[in-house]
Amino acid sequence: MLELTRKVRVQTTNLSLTLSYEQRCKSRLRAALDQGGEAGIFLPHGGSLHDGDCLADANGRIVKIIAAAEPLSEVCCRDALRFARACYHLGNRHVPLQILTDCLRYRQDKVLDDLLRKLALQVTARRLPFEPEPGAYHNGHHDHAQSR
Repeated sequence: MLELTRKVRVQTTNLSLTLSYEQRCKSRLRAALDQGGEAGIFLPHGGSLHDGDCLADANGRIVKIIAAAEPLSEVCCRDALRFARACYHLGNRHVPLQILTDCLRYRQDKVLDDLLRKLALQVTARRLPFEPEPGAYHNGHHDHAQSR
């Protein structure tokens, strides 16, 4: 089993690990490599992994993290006020949100979907990687220039 203990900046590697958002938030995790075999993640507490991050073991073997496609709800809206209201109501419930230019995404939840429909917004079920906002007190880098 590979013991991945540190983040590194690398351009290419032939090993990958596809993880859900929930898995990418864990600092200790055992998972199957996409190519077969097992890897254990042993990172400092408090961080999270993002699509494209690379981890290394003590021997220099590198594994690229891939964000798994997950069932999400997506709301797209060009009306800034309605969009802000949607973000407010979801944020007020501490829902992890992926906020794009005119769309927001969250993990599928029937109650939240109904709430947004009552705000006259259209909710679409999607299956995509989930990269929510890191939160106001997060120390790490997060690229806000993600595309839909």
